[in-house]
Amino acid sequence: QVQLVESGGGLVQPGGSLRLSCAASTSRFGQYSMRWHRQTPGKQREWVAFISTDDRTDYTDSVKGRFTISRDNAENTVYLQMNSLKPEDTAVYYCSAGYLAPRYWGQGTQVTVSS
Repeated sequence: QVQLVESGGGLVQPGGSLRLSCAASTSRFGQYSMRWHRQTPGKQREWVAFISTDDRTDYTDSVKGRFTISRDNAENTVYLQMNSLKPEDTAVYYCSAGYLAPRYWGQGTQVTVSS
C-alpha cells in the first residue's frame, strides 16, 4: 500500500499564494502518475492537475496559468504551487497516485481563500 500525506494548506487572502506538498511512502514513486484534486463540501471531487512520470503536465481550465504541479522523485514528493488565488479555489485539496489512473489517495489539506 502507498501512503500519501498532504501539507501546506491554510488561510490566504485573494491574490495570494500557497504551495502544497504531498509526500509518498513508496519506493515506486517514480513509476506513478500524480494528480491533485479538490473538493468543496456537498460537491463532487474535481480534478485539478496532473503530472506524468516524465514530467508532462496538464491542468483543469480554471487553474491554467495560476497553478503549477511539479515532482521531486528523489524526495518522493509532488507539489502544487498556487498563485493568484481566488475565493472559488477554497476546497480540501487531495493528491493521488496511480500507474494510469488514481489508485491511492491522501487525507487532504484545507485551503481557504478569504479576506
